[in-house]
Amino acid sequence: MTVVGNPRSWSCQWLPILILLLGTGHGPGVEGVTHYKAGDPVILYVNKVGPYHNPQETYHYYQLPVCCPEKIRHKSLSLGEVLDGDRMAESLYEIRFRENVEKRILCHMQLSSAQVEQLRQAIEELYYFEFVVDDLPIRGFVGYMEESGFLPHSHKIGLWTHLDFHLEFHGDRIIFANVSVRDVKPHSLDGLRPDEFLGLTHTYSVRWSETSVERRSDRRRGDDGGFFPRTLEIHWLSIINSMVLVFLLVGFVAVILMRVLRNDLARYNLDEETTSAGSGDDFDQGDNGWKIIHTDVFRFPPYRGLLCAVLGVGAQFLALGTGIIVMALLGMFNVHRHGAINSAAILLYALTCCISGYVSSHFYRQIGGERWVWNIILTTSLFSVHWANGSTQALPATTILLLLTVWLLVGFPLTVIGGIFGKNNASPFDAPCRTKNIAREIPPQPWYKSTVIHMTVGGFLPFSAISVELYYIFATVWGREQYTLYGILFFVFAILLSVGACISIALTYFQLSGEDYRWWWRSVLSVGSTGLFIFLYSVFYYARRSNMSGAVQTVEFFGYSLLTGYVFFLMLGTISFFSSLKFIRYIYVNLKMD
Repeated sequence: MTVVGNPRSWSCQWLPILILLLGTGHGPGVEGVTHYKAGDPVILYVNKVGPYHNPQETYHYYQLPVCCPEKIRHKSLSLGEVLDGDRMAESLYEIRFRENVEKRILCHMQLSSAQVEQLRQAIEELYYFEFVVDDLPIRGFVGYMEESGFLPHSHKIGLWTHLDFHLEFHGDRIIFANVSVRDVKPHSLDGLRPDEFLGLTHTYSVRWSETSVERRSDRRRGDDGGFFPRTLEIHWLSIINSMVLVFLLVGFVAVILMRVLRNDLARYNLDEETTSAGSGDDFDQGDNGWKIIHTDVFRFPPYRGLLCAVLGVGAQFLALGTGIIVMALLGMFNVHRHGAINSAAILLYALTCCISGYVSSHFYRQIGGERWVWNIILTTSLFSVHWANGSTQALPATTILLLLTVWLLVGFPLTVIGGIFGKNNASPFDAPCRTKNIAREIPPQPWYKSTVIHMTVGGFLPFSAISVELYYIFATVWGREQYTLYGILFFVFAILLSVGACISIALTYFQLSGEDYRWWWRSVLSVGSTGLFIFLYSVFYYARRSNMSGAVQTVEFFGYSLLTGYVFFLMLGTISFFSSLKFIRYIYVNLKMD
């Protein structure tokens, strides 16, 4: 709908950085419930409107021709609420705690034909509105549309001009809020001449009732009027499928691969004992497989600074993802608090920058890197640039400046501090095998050992372990669901990391068996390619599972999907690399060599 304006473009008030660091006004685990006395005013905030089937296309409520105060006063929002698309402002509704209101006039309006047409378009696109009372969202449709008959065809558009608010309380706290248009007739918007004005009178009623429910979280799920469908539930079939996959992969690595390794070590060490009486030059004669490349397997790769930056940022996101899930498991996020997880994610991202700096600088120093200052700059900009580009999508300028300020005052200094500690605490690489000055020639490799095949296999198997859960996450981020299955999410996250580590070890062994010692970058790309599969899944989700449309929505969806795939590439690439490094150290430490 083009007449409403740019989505999510309503400016919000500046938030001090101190509020962000203290949990953006409400700590992640603090339920924002206010205690009232009888007769105390209860502020109702108007928030946003948007098409029902296009969740991310939202506009400020006052961009529609509705009852609006002369001076709009916005609520101070947390960073998470802004990122969640909230733009709250005080309304004209006068509500007092435990005081019923019967059909009170809100305002009188005279609408021009252009304003009526704007409302007609919103109703035809099934626009819904969202209000907020004491951090409780209440939603309803802007109007009513009726299509009936083929011959004759009728098309009726009506606007709801009366709203019934139903609020439940326990003691001095509000537990539940809802809005209804039951037993109310819509005001027809049909038959208006171009030069005619439409007079409207908006009214509302408020009904209070006491409930025995003491906490909001005690209400049964789906007991909120059912405005949005509730389909998230524990999906045992996908969990069992993931468990079977993990057990098969772990069994493959622990049984089959270890048996092959045991035979390789026995054969190689026996050959070493029988040829120990000869000259050292005979060591490589008659051998093949991973033993013969022992003098090249620890040869440092090209672009080592970029590799270390990838590993550092990947370690940071592993800590960030684990921290968010653990906080959710501990009940530190209130589902009624808008943007709590977004606020926590921004805060943890800034605080965990020290991890990326430490891991990157520490490993860079170990593998002989000298330009450690450049390495820290590369590490701190490897994701922050992409993050800034993604976060500017439909955000106010003040929010963009706030994000940049948080990164400059918190993220970047912590990256530098972590990098200094990592550089000073770095020990020599301590490779089990001595590396020769001249690299060994790599024999031609069969097609099934190519990088593309390894990336396909290494990316598809971890993706298949999380594909079902991925649908529920997408339905939460880009749909109407509220994800609360954090125990299942933690379990699937552990499965993802386990599968990635096992696949990395197996693919690295096959690569070394073909006498190809270029495993450094290959190990990152093989399992890190899961991020590419996740992006491809987002294309499928957009085309077949969502109702999103429009240029702005498409750019926003695929921009954030690219960012998500990039994050998974960094995380799983890091897990894959360090798993392969641990495995290679193990097999060459147990190989007897002079």
